[in-house]
Order: sequence, then structure tokens, then C-alpha cells
Amino acid sequence: MTSGRTVPADFVRRAATLAAGAGFDMAAPMAAAGISPAILGESAGPITPEQLTRFTQAAWRLTDDELFGLGAAPVPRGTFRVVCLTLIHRPDLGSALERLADVIRVFPGLSPLRLDTGPETTVLHIQKLRRGDGLPPEIADAADRLHIDFILMLLHRFAAWLVGRRVKLVAVRVPHPEPDRTLARTYDAIFGVRVHFGADHAAIELDNAVLRAPIIQTEETLEEYLRESPNLLFSERDYDSTAAAQVRKALERGAAMRAASAEDIAEMLSISAAHLRRLLRHEGTSLNQLREEVLRDTAISGLARGESVDELSTRLGFSEPSAFRRAFKRWTGTTPGAYR
Repeated sequence: MTSGRTVPADFVRRAATLAAGAGFDMAAPMAAAGISPAILGESAGPITPEQLTRFTQAAWRLTDDELFGLGAAPVPRGTFRVVCLTLIHRPDLGSALERLADVIRVFPGLSPLRLDTGPETTVLHIQKLRRGDGLPPEIADAADRLHIDFILMLLHRFAAWLVGRRVKLVAVRVPHPEPDRTLARTYDAIFGVRVHFGADHAAIELDNAVLRAPIIQTEETLEEYLRESPNLLFSERDYDSTAAAQVRKALERGAAMRAASAEDIAEMLSISAAHLRRLLRHEGTSLNQLREEVLRDTAISGLARGESVDELSTRLGFSEPSAFRRAFKRWTGTTPGAYR
């Protein structure tokens, strides 16, 4: 994991609030993670994936529930391992997801899944939990939202781990109302694609080509993964080890992506700039091509979130808005105003 990587504190804030509402004292999990109680404030800053992992592991111990109260029923510790063992020997990602949809039907605390396969894409629908009457409506609604966020991220990132490569999503849909622009951009960054809010139900859409990717993990590597759980879930979105994938990650995490040189990126990856160029050339791409792809995707997402041309121009490292407009037209064939 890249040094200095952080994740939003929103997950901990919501989980701690919900668990407290269900009668659990979350002071111990927060202390174990080195997280200040100030995290419960709306203005709390980011935390590290390691802190989030320690918090989650302590919450598991406290509640004896792998969803720490977010499910329709308790999910005993060890459930995720059992589910994973049923998938690890499947030949490809598509058959693993089909098996997953079958297996989780026997776990009442987990959301049922349904796969709809079309000519080019497959949609994985996450169905709403059927909760009892034990929770007040506002608590149940908040628990549903956090549960959906967690399950969507788990499905996406575990799928990438299974095949050892980037699983680029076609679309992500959630039933939540759209949050403020900053948090909406965080959702986009988590999933690597613009997230659509206000849907009828949660779903992720994948290109059928990625469903044919072979499962490369084994029971042995699964045990290693579970020992680190959920650290990799929170810290890694893509498991592709190619140079192109590493460069894409570095560019996505950079504040001024356009200004980063080959030397800057190579230093992040602890290799020489010449070696980086050779690796990318061997993989059929280049730093400029990858930069353009990341800038294009970020610009499209930003415009959809209501960012102005001036704001995006500054955030993406362009010298002036007119330069951003020219680049956007080159990427998409249209102007930012027409696209919006």
C-alpha cells in the first residue's frame, strides 16, 4: 500500500453511531484503532486503512458479528471464510459470482444477490434486506445504507483479488439520495466509476469479458488474505500488478495529475524513469496515454458532480480553463458545457 494513503472517516462514524444505537459501546474498538472520539463529528478528517482495519476487527470481537449489526440477522464470525471457500475453486469470476448468489441464500443476515446477464454486460443486483421490527425506522434506514456500501465495496474488491487484476465497473447504482459533492466524489474514487444515486436498489454492472477472467487464488492465498482482513478490502481496489496498473493508481492518487513527470511517477514506484518507460512500452501503453485516461475519467465524473470548469482545471493541474476545455474536447469530442 502506498505510504500516506487514507480513507474517509465516514464509515467509522456511521458504524460507531449505529452500533451505539444498538447498545454496543464502541469506545474500545475506537481506542484500539487509535481513533479519537472526535471522529463522530461531521467535520472529522480521514483515517488510514490500518486504523479502519483495527476498528473493524475490534468491532467483530465486540459484537461477534461480521457485519457488526448491519445485517438483518447476526453474521457469525467465520462466515466470510466459509463463503470464500465455496468460490475459490471455481474456474472464472462469472461462475464464482453465480456460486456466491446461491450460497448466501442460506445466510439470513446477508443481502440476497441476483445476476442478470445481457449480451455485453452483467448486472449484479443487491436486494434489500428484510428486517424485523426491532430497529427504529431511522436506524434501520441508516443501517441499510451502510450495509449496502460495505457489500458493494466487498463484492468489487474481492472480485479483483480473486482474478488478480483490475475489475473496471460499467456502472454502480445505490438507492441512497445523492450526498454532498465531496462525499459523492469519494464514492466515485472508491469504485473507479461515477456512482449513480437514487436508484431503485443497489447494483454493480460488469463487462462480460471480465467475468471470463480465471480465478488465480488458492486456499493458501485465501488464508493469507483473511489474516489481513479487512485491510486489503479498504486499501486496495485493484490487484493488477502490471506497471500500467501501478501508474494508474499513482495518477489517481495525485492531486495535480497533469504535472506529474515520468521521474515523479517512477520515484513513487521506486524504479528509474527509463525502466518505467520500457515497462509501459512492453505493455502497449505510455505514461501520457494513462494520464489522459485518468484525467478524462476524473473530468467526466467531476462535471457530473457539478464541479465547474474552473474548479476542475485547477484540481487536475491545467494552466488555465481554456486548456482544460481543449483537452476535454479531445477526449470526448464535445465541450464541457455540451457534455454537462
